[in-house]
Amino acid sequence: MKHNKTFHSVTIRAKDGKEFIVEGPISRESMETYSFDEELTAFRTPQKQYEALLDVVELPENRLIVARDGDKIIGYAVYLYPDEMERWSEYKKDNLIELGAIEVASSYRGYQLAKHILKVTMMDDAVEDYIIITTEYYWHWDLRGTGLSIWDYRSVMEKVMKSGGLEWFATDDPEICSHPANCLMARIGARVSPDSVHEFDRVRFKSRYMI
Repeated sequence: MKHNKTFHSVTIRAKDGKEFIVEGPISRESMETYSFDEELTAFRTPQKQYEALLDVVELPENRLIVARDGDKIIGYAVYLYPDEMERWSEYKKDNLIELGAIEVASSYRGYQLAKHILKVTMMDDAVEDYIIITTEYYWHWDLRGTGLSIWDYRSVMEKVMKSGGLEWFATDDPEICSHPANCLMARIGARVSPDSVHEFDRVRFKSRYMI
């Protein structure tokens, strides 16, 4: 599959007068000209996460969308093929990518940057060739930092994902089924074939019983 990417950039003007740029997919060369906010610690230390993004941004299927304040990255989303250890890597075609991480620095929450990041992602017509998934697990959520309950956080995450066209999908994946707050969300592009949708359904449900 040829992973076509068209760069888009939008300026977000907040009510308090601040301006942010949301753009992508961006290249390693662009990434290297930006700094990385010290509050981006959801997955590893900021420097380690920055280095990890520099590595994955060169993968053919990668899509990295960033939000920045000047030349400082304050939020991002990265899309990749699913990890080989995950069920979703069993999908037999090359048009399924996973929203592997989305994060916004805590000082910039309240500007709806995550929603804008997803919206910029979907501005690229090439996403209509993909099934885009995200797996939401409550143990990854910043419940302490936000002060939200599990269910309030789940509601926020659903609203954010829906802003990018991702919807809830049922699955019998054991990790997702291990807690009712966990969920699978996906967006099926307009040009995705019925065969691809059938293959996606096969991976979503591995335990089928005849009644």
